[in-house]
Amino acid sequence: MLSELKAFLFRGDVLALAVAVIIAGAFQKIIDSMVADVIMPIIGMIAGTPDFSNIKVGSILVGNFLNAVINFLIIGIVLFMLIKAAGKKAE
Repeated sequence: MLSELKAFLFRGDVLALAVAVIIAGAFQKIIDSMVADVIMPIIGMIAGTPDFSNIKVGSILVGNFLNAVINFLIIGIVLFMLIKAAGKKAE
């Protein structure tokens, strides 16, 4: 059983996945900073305060959800652009 575990853990795809998870965690800090420190202040200059956390519908707070959706969309766009740029360099 120990040899099977060792074989599983050191297969190429498992190691690649582990590296990808670690890199993604580190890259997430860069993306979070880009969203919070670069993009959201620009949105704030254009549309006013970029923090929607105080928006309510009745007694339901939907603002935090809106913030999460906006952050997700920005992260998706940034990652799409980075992947497209990396693909062009690889060609």
